[in-house]
Amino acid sequence: MRQVGDILLISCYELGHQPLSLASPLGYLKSAGYSATVLDAAVDKIPEAAVRQSRFIGLSVPMHTAMRVGMDITNHIRQLNKETFLCFYGLYASLNADYLLSHGANAVIGGEYEHPLLDLICALDTGSSLPVPGVHTRQQASPPHLARSSFVKPDRSQLPALKHYAHLDRGHQTLLAGYTEATRGCLHTCLHCPITPIYHGRFFAIPRDIVLADIDQQVAMGAHHITFGDPDFLNGPTHSLHILRALHKSYPDLTFDFTTKVEHILEHPTFFPEAKTMGALFVVSAVESTSDRVLARLKKGHTRTDIDRSLDILHEADLPMRPSLVAFSPWTMLDDYLDMLLFIETHDLIDHIDPIQYAIRLLVPPGSSLLEHEETLTWLGPLNETAFTYQWHHPDSRMDRLHQDISELVEKAETIKEDPVVTFYRIKRMTMDITEAPSLPSPTFVSSSKRRHIPKLTEAWFC
Repeated sequence: MRQVGDILLISCYELGHQPLSLASPLGYLKSAGYSATVLDAAVDKIPEAAVRQSRFIGLSVPMHTAMRVGMDITNHIRQLNKETFLCFYGLYASLNADYLLSHGANAVIGGEYEHPLLDLICALDTGSSLPVPGVHTRQQASPPHLARSSFVKPDRSQLPALKHYAHLDRGHQTLLAGYTEATRGCLHTCLHCPITPIYHGRFFAIPRDIVLADIDQQVAMGAHHITFGDPDFLNGPTHSLHILRALHKSYPDLTFDFTTKVEHILEHPTFFPEAKTMGALFVVSAVESTSDRVLARLKKGHTRTDIDRSLDILHEADLPMRPSLVAFSPWTMLDDYLDMLLFIETHDLIDHIDPIQYAIRLLVPPGSSLLEHEETLTWLGPLNETAFTYQWHHPDSRMDRLHQDISELVEKAETIKEDPVVTFYRIKRMTMDITEAPSLPSPTFVSSSKRRHIPKLTEAWFC
């Protein structure tokens, strides 16, 4: 597999970012003397000639949407090339290994995938017999690879230019944005999180020089902003702080954003003022719900009161929070949903939240830690294999109807680029109509041009 075209790596979808899931394994392969070709299916069409020529194709599936796209790509690949060795890698590959191996895949790799992927290609290249540790095949099961290993600088030389990906929206201008990770996995074990059944509370720090070298090459490509895509940037707060200090020294005008848990905001309040001085523009946090009952069921590790306190800490640092939500779950009642909207309104968070968040519904993929709890059986439906999630219906049918109506409302609002504040109040009115809450005076809308603009990326978050 040493000829150009023998190895093809394809990213299915990576949240609008230039795919680290291509750049990282490409760096490993290149260091071992393999010339792989990479393609981002979210940006470019996949050339038929490249598929026909390939002897090995790796499909990156770090998230649910990528899995669905990946299966369409798999069907296309198998129509063109039935002999190529097809390997899925990434977080959702392990969760759906059984389905993938029975629907076109030859192997699946999860966890820290780069070394097993390289070892697999070396084995196929030399004719060595499988199994390869960390590689799950039809003949040999293997758990996700969680061994600490050496890291190699990602190779972004073949990837599409940053202009094709999400930009930083500062209101008065949009700027090229890059993406990297300082850590992988997560210390925490929230029940609904797809990371939990793979990493089981473990995380791995990526060496500072590797992270900084990856940022260097993206700045050279024109990036003015970096998203740290770690599941939680403060799993290793000292490690992250050292990276930010070195980054700010090299690029004083470079801005960044990162994700962290509510409880980490409470644990490290002094982190945020310093991060602000070094270029932080906003913080993403998985608030999920404002109901203590729902938060307890998800084992989020924070309460409604904690959310209040974390907002105060970030406000003092002049760092906006951009909350992510699981707006619809089996435990979320109509009053809970309305209360969430009221919380967002009274805390002046409407401009901090992309409207798609109000329609996010709990996903229960195969292997989810939710499946280990007896209470789940009271609401869980059958597995929809082709959708890669278990079905469930809310005990109050009005909630399922509300979810459908809000999903349609949000989709239409996105199409016409409606002001998020207008969308929010239409959602609130719709919810109040179902709950039969007392009517309130119509709000006085303030033009978006007169409100403080909350920095964000131009592609809304999708799971």
